Amino acid sequence: MKLHFFLLLPVCIAMADLHAQSIGEGIEDERALYAETKQVNQFLRRFNGEENVQGERYYPEDRQYHNRRLRKKYLPILFNLENDILTQELKEEFIDLVTDRKDPKYLAFHGGDWIAELKTLFTHKGQDKEMTLFLKLQEEKVGSKWIIDHIYFEPFTRAFNPPDTNIFNDKEFLHPLSHEVGFMNIFRLFNKPDSLEYYAAKNYTPDYLTLFLYEIKKGNLKFKTVAGLKFHFFQIDDWYFELSYFNRSGYNTGWLISNLMKIGPEDKKILMKYIYHE
Repeated sequence: MKLHFFLLLPVCIAMADLHAQSIGEGIEDERALYAETKQVNQFLRRFNGEENVQGERYYPEDRQYHNRRLRKKYLPILFNLENDILTQELKEEFIDLVTDRKDPKYLAFHGGDWIAELKTLFTHKGQDKEMTLFLKLQEEKVGSKWIIDHIYFEPFTRAFNPPDTNIFNDKEFLHPLSHEVGFMNIFRLFNKPDSLEYYAAKNYTPDYLTLFLYEIKKGNLKFKTVAGLKFHFFQIDDWYFELSYFNRSGYNTGWLISNLMKIGPEDKKILMKYIYHE
């Protein structure tokens, strides 16, 4: 019996170690699961302090709803901690602002001033091409819906890359007395397609969304798949942040703030043009 006991003892110890290890790994997996911000709506709730660490919702009637301490705990891990551009000083300034005791700031799903940037693949002239769709929420009589607001498609912008029409071109123009000859000289417009913009108004801008819809209807563009998604938030006055998804191991994963900057009214206009590739 003693021999059997000593033979079984190492096996029991090994099994106990394995069991303890599996429990430990389970706890770590559970912590990682709770830490991951799996949905955009969950990001909004965590940002606002409307969810506890177990992922359970808080509602306005709950005492912990919009709790400042909870937000102070959550907000630092809602940033992409592997981005060195996001300085600690900038993050702390932003967190202090949105958790201010007297005037806290919150994000709202229906708060406007946030844009979805959707990377897609389309087939165009037999080739796969990347297209960026910019979507925003539009309120309806019943509920709301996402609508396409802008697009960026490199073949379109290349075709409509206009010359500088603010500088007078002494060759590409219709004479002011052209009407007296019944505009018979209008053929000049169509001999040089690359110069057509000189014959349009100075404030002319191409409508890529209309062109996109037309090409879809004609069958010249065929959707293939979604290739990526991120969001641009302007809901906090004088601030901008970008929200991206990070699929990796560890606690700092899911939907996280990937870019953050302070902006003024003019900066916002410039930034919007940059985002839209205008």
